[in-house]
Amino acid sequence: MTKLNKIIVMVFVVTLSMGIAFGQDDVPTNWSFGGVPAIAYNSDTGFLYGAILNIFNYGDGSKYPEYMHSTYLEWSRTTKGSGKNIIQFDSKYLLPWDLRITADLSYLTEAALPFYGFNGYESEYLSKYEDDEDVAYKSRVYYQHERDILKFTADFQKQILKNYNLRGLLGFGYHDTKIATVDIESLNDGKDDADKLPEVDLLYDTYLKYGAILENEAEGGLTNSIKLGLVFDTRDNEPNPMSGMWTEAIITTVPNSFGNDFSYSQFSATHRQYFTLIDKNLSFAYRLAYQGVIDGQIPFFMLPFYQGSYKTEEGYGGAKTLRGVLKNRIVGNSVGFANFEMRWKFLRTKLAGQNLYLALNGFVDAGQVLERYDNPGYEDYYDSVINAFGDAKEDALHLSYGGGFRIALNENFIIAIDYGMAGDEQDGNSGLYIGLGYLY
Repeated sequence: MTKLNKIIVMVFVVTLSMGIAFGQDDVPTNWSFGGVPAIAYNSDTGFLYGAILNIFNYGDGSKYPEYMHSTYLEWSRTTKGSGKNIIQFDSKYLLPWDLRITADLSYLTEAALPFYGFNGYESEYLSKYEDDEDVAYKSRVYYQHERDILKFTADFQKQILKNYNLRGLLGFGYHDTKIATVDIESLNDGKDDADKLPEVDLLYDTYLKYGAILENEAEGGLTNSIKLGLVFDTRDNEPNPMSGMWTEAIITTVPNSFGNDFSYSQFSATHRQYFTLIDKNLSFAYRLAYQGVIDGQIPFFMLPFYQGSYKTEEGYGGAKTLRGVLKNRIVGNSVGFANFEMRWKFLRTKLAGQNLYLALNGFVDAGQVLERYDNPGYEDYYDSVINAFGDAKEDALHLSYGGGFRIALNENFIIAIDYGMAGDEQDGNSGLYIGLGYLY
């Protein structure tokens, strides 16, 4: 994204967030909502347009700042075939028996999804391969492939030890993933000859050729899952806690049955803790996370997904884990990551009867592959290509750092703008992320 596009997006975010949330006086009741436009441009995937909308129902306001129901909607398209269609719903009060439901229905089409190989620094990233002004240039989409995914998840939580803030978790997931190399012909449509992408083997194509991606995984497949876990939660406010802990341990299994094309199990553990430094205004928050395969052979295209009790996030590296590091840069059988963040609410006021605060945050993010991903074909590729020239490296700590800005209406609708910088050129340069909510 160019600097001009970044400025346009930020102006739209601030303008829209100031004008589109509705409620009444000090305590909102009934419905409240806010939105963010999605506007960007990439010379290969085209112009991106769309919107994000978050709708809250506060009922009679007696539980404020807690909401009764939340619905998150995201719709975006690019002129070259990528798109997001997302509906997410969360409520503690819809179902009987004090069940909390968190559901996600998404259809995502990626014309050019980042793919940097496996095991972090073990797979060297060379930015010159993407630079069309460098003599070593291969393609601007060299580190990408095409992916379409239809997914539905439904997670249910219930208090099992109310006095100890302990909940049990049961979840179900459906993932239908389709993988292919980048459709160069489609991306070149309408371009001048000088701007067209060359017809060359991309990294994904090379992995296929050497068998580093197994034949039965090359085009995707079904991975339907069952999730079981425990959640310990003492947060004083879910959208931006000032104190408390949020800790969870989850086992996700993709069984041989359920029509699955693969079978494996993963263990995920996340600990988050929040400290008040100045009452109501300044806090410190950190997150420690781990996920590892404990049984079976996970298909390569499911490696970037991190299982949680609230959402299944994608990307070790990028907006949801290591801001400033390339998305999907850090993938392996087991991955650990951490985030450390200072949050300062520097202004509290009212806007059209709404509770409003503005906040700044500074952060350091870190992550590393703890157990390598491998398969027979990848090991052959590793020996004959990566290790052949003596360049093979073990993964090490990936670091990034940066800051952000928040606009929060009625405590729950939070416009988030983060800018992160990678600590090593092997992880890229920097990233600007615009969305909703705090990272954790």
